[in-house]
Amino acid sequence: MKNTLLKITDLNLFYQTEKAEIQAISNLNLMVNKGEFIAIIGPSGCGKTSILSVIAGLIEYEGKVEFFSCEDGSFRENLIGYMLQKDELFSHLTIEQNIFLPLKIKKIKDKKQKSKGINLLKKYGLYDFKNCYPSELSGGMRQRAALIRTLTFSPELLLLDEPFSALDYQTRLNVCDDVYSIIKKEAKTALLVTHDISEAISCADKILVLSQRPARVLYTHEINIDKSLSPLKRREHPNFSAWFEKLWGELNL
Repeated sequence: MKNTLLKITDLNLFYQTEKAEIQAISNLNLMVNKGEFIAIIGPSGCGKTSILSVIAGLIEYEGKVEFFSCEDGSFRENLIGYMLQKDELFSHLTIEQNIFLPLKIKKIKDKKQKSKGINLLKKYGLYDFKNCYPSELSGGMRQRAALIRTLTFSPELLLLDEPFSALDYQTRLNVCDDVYSIIKKEAKTALLVTHDISEAISCADKILVLSQRPARVLYTHEINIDKSLSPLKRREHPNFSAWFEKLWGELNL
């Protein structure tokens, strides 16, 4: 357990409707090690995003969720960084104000944390735009700003809920490279939910394939493509098409 960051055991999740109780997740088990980039794929509506909501402590569930960076295994507020489908930057705030909003909400006045945010802006090419508003930036730059905002309070685990789906295809490829590079350079652990098989293969060290609802893990794959390659370069790897065909087949059994 030395390198384990997160362990989920026998996770069950139920939703109540007016007519019936629906089981979204059934006896799901998942382990995330420090530094891993894991992608979760599965049929539409199978409960992928619900898994992220459980990890983030947003919904009630049955089972066990353990964070091993906490000495007592309990949930720690600053452990989780959540990146959504849209950048969700506030239009009336500058990029700098958006970046520091989590610190303001959490009432964190540590100068080191603020200095870290400024350094991230410099490091990833947004410092010259810190006084601009989101509407003045491209979609890719806004998504980069959203990730920097998430990293400012030093989360250990990043939850990525289809973070590129709102972008056009070309921008999506470029931003995926940007975000992947930042995550790796900052040595973060990431859990990505995506409908895009190619995106999963291009980013992940490991891919989990879920069943139809109620979701359970059908397959776990270690992706044997050079981890030093960018997502865009991974798409050119000789093993890429074979992985795509395999995963496509598993999703359509």
